Amino acid sequence: MRKEAWTLAIETLSWIEMRRLSERLALEKTVKQLGISDANATRLAHMLVCETVRRRNFIDSFINNVLKPKSLNEFNLGTQAFLRLYVYQTRIAKNWSKLDIKEAENIAKLARSILGWKTLKKVESIFGFLLTQHPASILEDLNDEERAGLLTFHPTWFVKYCFKLLGRREAIAMLEVDAQSPPTYIRLNTLKTMEIEILERLVKEGVTLEKIEELRYAYKVLDTNQPLTRTDSFRKGLFYIQDKASCFAAEVANPRPEMTVLDVCAAPGAKSTYLAQLMRNRGVIYSVDYSKRRMDIWKREIARMGVGIGLPIIADACNPLAPIIEADLVVLDPPCTSTGTFRKLPSAKWRLTRRSIDKMAEIQWQMINNCAENVKLGGTLIYSTCSITVEENEMLIERFLKWHPEFSLVEITPKIGTSGLRGLSSCQRLYPHTHQCNGSFIAKLLKG
Repeated sequence: MRKEAWTLAIETLSWIEMRRLSERLALEKTVKQLGISDANATRLAHMLVCETVRRRNFIDSFINNVLKPKSLNEFNLGTQAFLRLYVYQTRIAKNWSKLDIKEAENIAKLARSILGWKTLKKVESIFGFLLTQHPASILEDLNDEERAGLLTFHPTWFVKYCFKLLGRREAIAMLEVDAQSPPTYIRLNTLKTMEIEILERLVKEGVTLEKIEELRYAYKVLDTNQPLTRTDSFRKGLFYIQDKASCFAAEVANPRPEMTVLDVCAAPGAKSTYLAQLMRNRGVIYSVDYSKRRMDIWKREIARMGVGIGLPIIADACNPLAPIIEADLVVLDPPCTSTGTFRKLPSAKWRLTRRSIDKMAEIQWQMINNCAENVKLGGTLIYSTCSITVEENEMLIERFLKWHPEFSLVEITPKIGTSGLRGLSSCQRLYPHTHQCNGSFIAKLLKG
């Protein structure tokens, strides 16, 4: 099992580097490619990959300090992946202090059997140095932002951005939380049966929950005897694994039965299925997404959750949407930099640059402009992202209101977040370190 897990982890990290894939997609691709069916090996590989990627800048600096004058990127992807995993497992997982020489030797043997002794021969001479070098050595002669970036495992440009946005103390608190695994939330699906019956089933299946009082059907998972996706309740569509911030966005939308709803960027289906639940499966939801692959997932989730009012539309919301759809409610959750989800998707922070924010904001601008045309008079437009940047959020809403005076911001309920920045107090923000969920932004706009 251990060899399969390390093989998966090495290959997954290589795919992440080569194709800039997310951890989940890279692991899925690798499992299929290698034909590995051992669930325990897959879970161990996923943990190794996520925790290694989460700390990639620190690990790379640590390795390069030992390799100099050579550097990590001079070696092939498999060797790079193994060295990163080796440092994580032998040093970071041991809190840098407890050395297990026997484990390190066994990991080296595993790597030889996976990558070949000829490949590993080029770097074997540094294994001992990696076990003994003090991590503080890489922090010398750095400025404040660079040092904070290494200690919180973030790119320096993002640290600078957060310092400016939130102030140093608040920014550090948020950045430090990203080093931890995020909490898991589920939303109970009352389209299938009563909430109390679902709770009773989950107790029998060994799932311990805590109610999120501010939200209607959201619960925090405290403990589970097995992966949630392997429970009978999940297979029967009795719950959806959905972050608290995503549940919040759907409840802010407050759809009612018999409404016509347009859900833009709808896949993989978290919003569509919750909107349908709040509408009690009465009305119609036009769910739009550009990706056929993602919409195939949407169709499976719609069926699993028992939604009967969702209609899929494959279209790019950067272009004008069907003018015949005049909706009471339009929900737009556009592609974003995902700067609020680094706890969940650590690889995302290494794919971004400062320019990524402005590029993404322009895509969001095209989408919200197009969506405005589909909101009927007296209807509502919900705009939400899982980003913390002002360019993708408050600044975009300010620009939208100038171009569309027929829209106005309205107060959001329930109030579980903090007020928007730049004076947009009607909007709400959620932060990972204060709200224990994905960082996010939401605005509610009324047309009329």
